[in-house]
Amino acid sequence: MTVIPDTPATAPRGRRISVAPMMDWTDRHCRVFHRQITKHTWLYTEMVTTGALVYGDVERHLRFNDEEHPVALQLGGSDPQDLAVSAKLGEKWGYDEINLNCGCPSERVQKGAFGACLMAEPELVRDCVKAMRDAVSIDVTVKHRIGINDTESYDFVRDFVGQVADAGCSTFIVHARNAILKGLSPKENREIPPLKYEYAYRLKRDFPAFEILINGGIKTEAEIDEHLRHVDGVMLGREAYHNPYLMATFDARYYGDETPVKSREEVLHAMMPYIAAQLAQEGGRGLKLNTITRHMLGLMQGLPGAKNFRQTLSDSKKLSAGDPALLLAAIPRPR
Repeated sequence: MTVIPDTPATAPRGRRISVAPMMDWTDRHCRVFHRQITKHTWLYTEMVTTGALVYGDVERHLRFNDEEHPVALQLGGSDPQDLAVSAKLGEKWGYDEINLNCGCPSERVQKGAFGACLMAEPELVRDCVKAMRDAVSIDVTVKHRIGINDTESYDFVRDFVGQVADAGCSTFIVHARNAILKGLSPKENREIPPLKYEYAYRLKRDFPAFEILINGGIKTEAEIDEHLRHVDGVMLGREAYHNPYLMATFDARYYGDETPVKSREEVLHAMMPYIAAQLAQEGGRGLKLNTITRHMLGLMQGLPGAKNFRQTLSDSKKLSAGDPALLLAAIPRPR
């Protein structure tokens, strides 16, 4: 396996490849599943709002499994004090990084005065980052867009990064599209605004000491390799979820780890003890088999029998039995 050499950056290799925070998708079960495929790819939680931590059930939102490391907690919020409290909780629970969401365009998030709309207030983002950095010793990073609404100038995102960096932030995850705050759904915001990868590349040139990661529409190893010629890391989104076995080569290719890759069937076998333990511990609190298996539907993507695999793991009658052995029954067999 050819190992892709490091970029000239001084950034750590840990975040070279990562999986984006995705609401309703990248929960703790999804992350454990991804860990069976790749040991080094950096994983992110779903966005957790500061209100959920300051006023809600901290354990429910922050508990995770040791095998998920390295794993980052993404926070949504705009009050520096609440973010500092939430970041401190994240550090206490063992997360490796705190990430501030400045990229989500949904109107629900905007009503909370956070997400992509924060890009219009770089001084507030700077204050939020400073408060979190003062509260924790782990990395505090920012995930953002390249612009909002009809703001097309590169100067906008350059100035945003420059002002936020004044708080000591040196890692920026750049979703290389504008966020349209009115009139587009979150799904449309991932598809309609054009990708402008060059803006992320220019940020790396303008801020060479910073760790710049790129996100948005990336699906293949060839695309990852090209981006790594210009920036420090690549964050995959939907492709990592819908086609997770794409990540099977990442440890060797991007981290130099030649540990034998698990086959798809071995991944399923590896998940069975975890699923059994989770059902035993959490079954009484409403955890169902499909809560975990729904994240695994794309494992056979591109193979003969992939459709039957998905159908088996989506069959409500079979799932109702709560037997992890259903994973083995779903494996496509040669005819």
